[in-house]
Amino acid sequence: MKAATAYINTQALTHNIRQIRAQAPQSKVLAVVKANGYGHGLAHVARSLPDVDGFGVARIEEALTLRADGIVKPILLLEGFYAATDLPVLVTNNIHTVVHSIEQLEALEQAQLDGPVVVWLKVDTGMHRLGVRPEQFAEFVSRLHLCPNVAKPLRYMSHFGCADELGSNVTTNQIDTFLHLTEGCRGERSLAASGGVLAWPDSHLEWIRPGIIMYGVSPFVEDTRSAAAFQLQPVMTVASSVIAVREVKKGETVGYGGIWTSERDTKVGVIAIGYGDGYPRTAPNGTPVLVNGRIVPMAGRVSMDMLTVDLGPDSTDKVGDEAVLWGEGLPAEVVAEHIGTIAYELVTKLTSRVAMTYL
Repeated sequence: MKAATAYINTQALTHNIRQIRAQAPQSKVLAVVKANGYGHGLAHVARSLPDVDGFGVARIEEALTLRADGIVKPILLLEGFYAATDLPVLVTNNIHTVVHSIEQLEALEQAQLDGPVVVWLKVDTGMHRLGVRPEQFAEFVSRLHLCPNVAKPLRYMSHFGCADELGSNVTTNQIDTFLHLTEGCRGERSLAASGGVLAWPDSHLEWIRPGIIMYGVSPFVEDTRSAAAFQLQPVMTVASSVIAVREVKKGETVGYGGIWTSERDTKVGVIAIGYGDGYPRTAPNGTPVLVNGRIVPMAGRVSMDMLTVDLGPDSTDKVGDEAVLWGEGLPAEVVAEHIGTIAYELVTKLTSRVAMTYL
């Protein structure tokens, strides 16, 4: 028997990149591998993507890990640098940076560097999280052009706040604002992350930034816009073993707090995975688990090392059988919806106790 294991299918990863390129054939691909490659393994994911044009990370430590692993393609710090002392490190390691604040601009202007840094000016087109406001855009562009520490031409980017809400005009307004501001600018631009790649073709521009869709997970909740509908394949399959099959009588409860009561005589399977492995403790009764090719409902509270499912009175499942928590045959989006979270959280919160096996 195996305890909790995440199987990472690198062929599915390369397949997904081909599908993404088909969505935006004129755009370069900045593969987003932040948060340990969305839980799939930072270095392994990057090495499995030789055909992308660059990588996006959140922290300088992630960028340095990629460089140390031999990745030579462009790497962009999507949140920018945190301190002026980071700037020489960016120059030495040829790491691009976002600039989104006056503090970063002033640090660039005041630094003494051995060479220029490639800068992506981030514009707040409506998400109001990071970025310079439209009325600040001209001043930032002018000062960055005058700064000898900044490589020319500048590059430009923004980020959608509601790309998964297809009936909203927020994204359309963001596209219009960005295109208006950057009209006449010579540098390359990036606007579309995963939702933009799949649903907003006007946002594709020179670079796209696929994240969750690279890993075979859809950013949308509608069944018509599932990962399978876009011919994306799950890269991660999380599985574990049935370690016990118990007879439970009608009226008996299972697990901590007795939150599930059996409505019949049945069999309950105990699966070796819990919140100590990163499976959400908040998963309610009825959350789907795949056992021997069929969906069975969770029965009882998730504990640190185990969870329990109602196998049914006539089941023939046995100790040692495999249970799939999400992935091949059971999309992470479906599990996340039952739990009341998003698939992004499922794949990124696995703990180090889960074995990673690359296929």
